[in-house]
Amino acid sequence: MSSKLLSQLESSIDLSKTSLLFSLASIVFNPTAWNIVARNEYSNKTITRLFGGNAKYGCYFLAVMIFSFGVLRDHLYQQALLEQPKKAMLPEQYATIVPVALFVVGQVFVVTSTYALGITGTFLGDYFGILMDHRVEGFPFNVLRDPMYVGSTMCFAATALWYERPAGLIITAYVYLVYIIALRFEGPFTDMIYSRRAEKAKAN
Repeated sequence: MSSKLLSQLESSIDLSKTSLLFSLASIVFNPTAWNIVARNEYSNKTITRLFGGNAKYGCYFLAVMIFSFGVLRDHLYQQALLEQPKKAMLPEQYATIVPVALFVVGQVFVVTSTYALGITGTFLGDYFGILMDHRVEGFPFNVLRDPMYVGSTMCFAATALWYERPAGLIITAYVYLVYIIALRFEGPFTDMIYSRRAEKAKAN
């Protein structure tokens, strides 16, 4: 059973392709780099100082960087898929509708999350001292705790199904694992930022 599974994995993913390694590296780079940059910003205000003390401009700059590297990550993922073995994974009648539906739902979660949080709320404004007045509880946050990460993962899976690359589903699992690890660092640190604000408010 295990040898059969191993054989199926070997036939589904070509580890010799450089494009695959670039894609995997970009996937782990993004959340890792932005967490490091954001924590440094919270402690040292490096980006804010570059923009003359304007925290909002600094956050907008980081937002552009995060978005740009996200586009690059998606491009590298697509290029990696095109060099991986192709194999139909869905019945022919579902081969188009399922990935399209999955992608649309994923994008809805991503876009509505961004709309609900705003630019500064989405792109680590908390670390710049730009805090939200209250926790966002409307859609999609009333459906999922982390809709942006879930939506992004759904889009990765949809792309794999669209191109009929089993390797893409393996990469998607890797993406989700990276997101889970990132949240273990982001969540507690963000909670700490808001807890400190609450403590200061009580002291005043």
